[in-house]
Formats: sequence, structure tokens, C-alpha cells
Amino acid sequence: MGVSRLDVFYRRLLLSKLFIGGWGKPEDLKRIFEFRKIIGNREKCKALLPEDYPVYINKTEEHVDCHIHDGFFFSPLEHLVPGILPPESVKARFQFIVPKRWQKNRPVCIHLAGTGDHFFWRRRTLMARPMVKEAGMASLLLENPYYILLLSFSHLRSCLKNVSDLFVMGGALILESTVLLRWLEREGYWPLGMTGISMGGYMASLAVTNWPKPIPLIPCLSWSTASSVFTTGVLSKAVNWTELEKQYAINSVYEKEIIKLLDYCGADSFKMGPDFPKPVDSLEHLLGLSGDVSASVGETSKAGWEAQAGLDKLIGAGLEGGGTRGDQLSLHANNTLHGKKSDSSKCYRPSLHQESISFMKAVMDECTHMANFSVPVDTSLIIGVQAKEDAYIPRAGVLSLQEIWPGCEVRYLNGGHISAYLFKQNVFRRAIYDTFDRFCLKYPNLQ
Repeated sequence: MGVSRLDVFYRRLLLSKLFIGGWGKPEDLKRIFEFRKIIGNREKCKALLPEDYPVYINKTEEHVDCHIHDGFFFSPLEHLVPGILPPESVKARFQFIVPKRWQKNRPVCIHLAGTGDHFFWRRRTLMARPMVKEAGMASLLLENPYYILLLSFSHLRSCLKNVSDLFVMGGALILESTVLLRWLEREGYWPLGMTGISMGGYMASLAVTNWPKPIPLIPCLSWSTASSVFTTGVLSKAVNWTELEKQYAINSVYEKEIIKLLDYCGADSFKMGPDFPKPVDSLEHLLGLSGDVSASVGETSKAGWEAQAGLDKLIGAGLEGGGTRGDQLSLHANNTLHGKKSDSSKCYRPSLHQESISFMKAVMDECTHMANFSVPVDTSLIIGVQAKEDAYIPRAGVLSLQEIWPGCEVRYLNGGHISAYLFKQNVFRRAIYDTFDRFCLKYPNLQ
């Protein structure tokens, strides 16, 4: 199956860059990776938060068919990992859209935001308000950390300044979702579920792995790991690789210390031989859309080997030499990931660009790969929705959701990421209704 031309074209229309600040402070990465080892285990998290964690409603608007409540609470991550959140994100904000008339029970679905989905209007308009009319279902829209409108316009445009910001966001959203689910339970709402589109789907999936009860989960346009999104998907073109490579070369702590903190080093995400998925950027050339996609020649790496003179022209490639070179790259990646240094005379040193990609895969898998978290309590309550030609969420070369979560269901749509988002919101809502119905049939007394 190919990838969507619309996805490739749309990406070129967006001028914003990802991770313009680089990897983030090494000490922040270390802290969040250590905390991930706790939050990735559901049993270890049972006592992290008090059952009656306070949540506040500070404003209510009356509409013809619903009440819209604005609320807030203080992110538990600030208490557990002090100072890791920016000050503007310490207060978590949400909007709660509640129908005036319930059709059956009092169901609530929590919607987490996708990339660039600032504030609430998009999810409220495309999902929450239609769900009130169609199913009498309430929606709770949680604002992502770093997406608070108090941030400067420049930060808002760039979304996430550092790679570490994505991991901090994930840790915060897991805990904040737990707070909201417990609050909704105390308020008598039932059944409860979680959904999200694109990055929101990843975050909803991570949050559900931490919930100790069966719960409906509907991840839309997301998959088993975000590592491929930023290395082989079209978003890899938006990553500020120049800054990442420079920081990786200058600061040895990334390679010498942080790598040792990583748990998940699966072959599915570090396959660097000839079968490794080709980056979607190559389509830009086929479509006549590409500008100059050649990477700049990297600096001499910190380990003393010279960076490859003719850097690979396509992001994430590094495969021109065929099987032999691919095997050498794979050997180096595996040795590096396990904290080993290979003899330069015996092992080929890949380009600085390729090393940065390998490091990106490693840190992304640590904090986003579903195999690195607890399996949801009941995987039959998971219905994922995927686009067959999604260029943003590559599925080739990584473990599938069904392999990680046996028993889950995946529904496939024709087209790509952008067309699905624009024209298939009704399909996402249908999956939500079906999953909630499945939960009610299976657990009618679990209230």
C-alpha cells in the first residue's frame, strides 16, 4: 500500500518546525526516563495519586443542547517530578461538554489533543457537539501541556520546542487523565472512555495502560510507537535535525549516559538494514514536490570517528550500500543501544545524521512504544481506526497494535492522514459508540 499524496503535499504547506530547541536538557531527559519506568507499570502507580484529587469547575455556559463547563486542576506531575513542567502548564485546563438530556446512562469520553490542536474549539466542533446530538454522550476535552494559550506566539507556532517536551507531555497526560477519570467516577458518570486523533490517540493509549479497570479506548490515526513518525514519516521533514545533530555531537551525555536509561530497544524500531522502511520524503521527489532534501555534511563525531562525507540525501535512509552496509549499521546501532562501544577498525561508524536518527528512535520508543507500558486490562475494548495510506503514521517495520495488545480491533479507512481527519470524523465517532456499547454489554454492573 502506498502513501497519500495529499499527506505529502500538505506537509510542505506547513512552515513550522519541530524541536527547534533540540533534545532538551540532559537532566530533564534523565528524570523523565526514570519516571517512565514507574508510570509504565500500572501496579507501581496505584498509590501515586490520592483518590480524591481535587478538580474545580470555574465557569459554565448554557447552550440549547448542552452545558459547557470550564475547569482546572493542578497537574500531579508537578508534585512527582518538580519543575519538569513549564510554569504555564502546572495548571491543567479542560472543557466538559455535558448534554442536557441523556439517552442512556451518563457516558463520558475524554478526548486528548493531536499535534497543533490548541485550546478546545476543534475537538468541540468536530467531535463533542456532534456526539451530544447523535448519542447523548458527554465529552471532556483536556488541554495538552505546552499548548496553553498563555505561552508566547512563537512557542505556540513551534508546538514542542524540545524532544523532551513530548515525553513530559506524555507523563503529564497519563497522570492528568487518571485524575479526571477518578473525578468523573466520583461524580457518577458511567461508562467512561478515552479517545484521541493522531498524537492524541497515542496519548490516550498511554493513559489507558495506566488505568486499573476495563475501559473503552479508541485511538484514531495513531499506532504502536511514535518513533517512526519523527524518523520515516512526513513529519520527519519538519524536525530540526541540524540542531539535534549538533547537540548530539557536542554533548557526550546523550550517548554515554542517557542511552543506558532506555529499556525498550526492540529490533522492530532499530532495523537499519535494506528492509528498513524508506522515508516518505522520497515521495516528494516522485511527485515533483521536493526542494533540496540533501542533508548537510555532519561534523566529526564526539567518539573520534569522522562523519560520513557524503551524507544520505533522504532523511532516515543511510542504506545506499545494500546489505553489507546495512548489516554494519545495524550492528553499530545495537551495540550503541546497549551501551557498548565498537572498535572503529572493526565496525563502520555511521553518519552523525544517522546516529541522531537512531538516538531519536531510542528515546521515542522509551516513552511512546506501547510494548514499554502495561497492557490495558481488557484489550477487547480497544477499537483503533487507521488510514491505509497514512504518510504521517508509518506502520511498516514496527510491531502492530494487535501484536502488542492481542484482542484489540483495528478498522482501516481508504486514504491518508489528512483526508481521514478532514472527512472521516463520523467514522471515529462510530467507533467510539461501538466501543462504549461493547463495554456496556460486557460489564453492565461495573459502576
